[in-house]
Amino acid sequence: MTRLKFTRDHEWVREEGDELVIGISDYAQTQLGDIVYVELPPLGTEVERGKEAAVVESVKAASEVYAPVSGTITAINGALTDEPDRVNKDPEGEGWFFRLKPRDRRELEALMDEHAYRRFVEGLG
Repeated sequence: MTRLKFTRDHEWVREEGDELVIGISDYAQTQLGDIVYVELPPLGTEVERGKEAAVVESVKAASEVYAPVSGTITAINGALTDEPDRVNKDPEGEGWFFRLKPRDRRELEALMDEHAYRRFVEGLG
């Protein structure tokens, strides 16, 4: 399995060729509770690192999903429109939000690996 990288805002990134797949972490979906709606960005949207790229709504709250790196949206997970609970069932797999072509791959260096992210989440307790 490909290793994931994480942001402090609980997004994950998986590299697949020259694109990146982005979603929210298992920790994030647990904190949100049952996901009832996902608003995805239009194809071709230019996103900026750290800025809102999507929205996820749960029975508890609505939350922004931030772009972990800057780039252009190349694909969205349309299945989330009809089945937003995929984010709860498989947040780091079938519950991915969008793909993007990064503007500068060096931005990935600022992200945490799985071990560092796990330590970060433990410190939130």
